[in-house]
Amino acid sequence: MIEFDTEIIDIIQRTFNVKSFRLKVTSDVNFKAGQFFLFTIKVEGKDESKYFSFSNSPTEKGYLEFTKRITQSPFSQTLNKVKIGYPAHMKMPYGSMTFEGEYKKIAFLSGGIGITPIRSMCKFVADTKLPTDIVLLYGNNTESDIVFKEDLDEMCAAHKNIKVVHTLTAQGIDKKVYRGRVGYINDQMIKEEIPDFSERVFYICGPTKMVEGLAQILKDKLNIQKNMIKTENFIGY
Repeated sequence: MIEFDTEIIDIIQRTFNVKSFRLKVTSDVNFKAGQFFLFTIKVEGKDESKYFSFSNSPTEKGYLEFTKRITQSPFSQTLNKVKIGYPAHMKMPYGSMTFEGEYKKIAFLSGGIGITPIRSMCKFVADTKLPTDIVLLYGNNTESDIVFKEDLDEMCAAHKNIKVVHTLTAQGIDKKVYRGRVGYINDQMIKEEIPDFSERVFYICGPTKMVEGLAQILKDKLNIQKNMIKTENFIGY
């Protein structure tokens, strides 16, 4: 575990209400794809800390990145207004929901901003050219809510072992315009999109209720053993 002072060196608008923040680091700062950290900034004159997953891969050097949906909370609004050079403090790394090539086949189930550690793991697989077979089911309300869509598209195009399936949950999706899946991730969708589901290790990341619900579906309806399901719940989703 290490702690250090840092500053924001880049801000990237990912969707209409999601931003990525890149932080300055030295070359000796290391983490595993899928881990998270404690991030502290001044909010209304006082130190306030939140946990965030790394959304960049360990292969992407020279910075650390996290990605956040901007809400009306004072912490969010402070982040929404910060400029390049804004000071921060880091304590890292935390978390055991990681991937470094341990399994031949994995499946990611995610919703919304829960994609951040999964993007880190997918990018790690892509950059290190691991042969791991990956299927990601990623749920969002509308197409405009899909975070890292271009990144995921590029990874799929360049690596045949990475497959991403988007599903939208908003009412009234125009199926003439949107050709992907609709509805919440459930056992039927998993069976259809991941026919070899019984051979895979599942990683679930998203809002707490979603994580708990999908873990229950895997165990009760698909007979996936508990040791084949990896989750990471922490305050922040």
